[in-house]
Amino acid sequence: MMATTDPRASCARRLVAAALLSTLFIGLTPLPSLAADADEAKLLAALREAHVGTRFTEVARTDVQGLYEVWMNGNVAYVASANPRYFIFGRLFDTQTMRDVTGPKLVQRASRQEGQLQGDAVSRATVSLDQLPLADALTTVRGNGQRRVAVFSDPNCIYCKQLEPELAGLDNVTVYTFLVPFQGEDRPIAIWCAADRDRAWRQWMLQGDASSLDPAVRCDHPIARNLDLARRLGVQGTPTLFYADGTRTDGYVGRSVLEARLAAAVQAAHAQGQP
Repeated sequence: MMATTDPRASCARRLVAAALLSTLFIGLTPLPSLAADADEAKLLAALREAHVGTRFTEVARTDVQGLYEVWMNGNVAYVASANPRYFIFGRLFDTQTMRDVTGPKLVQRASRQEGQLQGDAVSRATVSLDQLPLADALTTVRGNGQRRVAVFSDPNCIYCKQLEPELAGLDNVTVYTFLVPFQGEDRPIAIWCAADRDRAWRQWMLQGDASSLDPAVRCDHPIARNLDLARRLGVQGTPTLFYADGTRTDGYVGRSVLEARLAAAVQAAHAQGQP
């Protein structure tokens, strides 16, 4: 007699074989999300290696092929994976949906950072401006100079350039600017070594005018010391501001925030019987 084949058994065997092949196929085919994560990790590592002084916190791909969001704490730039040498600072805008892609993320990060600052306020040691090596800073005095603030700033930082007009609009203030080379040391050194370093700083930061800078000029400068000081104070990005009452702000802040912080520092000094 010829053996008969049970169709149910044959179907079961086919299902098992299909399952095995499917499992093998999945094991051999990289998942898109894993590949994406690997690309982001690779770009993040490359950026950290190329810019040792900058604290890159996150890399995320955008809807534009080959373009990545690169986060430096609360600051963001856009970098092409094919050539990460160049950074684009600004906002990504979707013209089809008329949506600002970057704006909501900046607001979210700022809120998160403010919450972290408030949460960390107790654990952070206060910084007395008088204990800082002020001789290593550019000193700008306006009016009576009574209100004081120290700023860690990088002349290559777009957010530092946005902050500078806000600082320039303050009166009765002394601003100590510590130049840090988070994005390269050539320009900070050139500014410090300029014949009139204060003028060179203002021209570059407020007008984008580099005519007072000579990259070939060298002098005894504090740029390396400033970088070490920034790291010891936990400065992870620019601009970072320290006020006379020991508080700080990280990242760009507007005039109203500056005025409020400076006023609070003056009130704290008066409460302690200081002039």
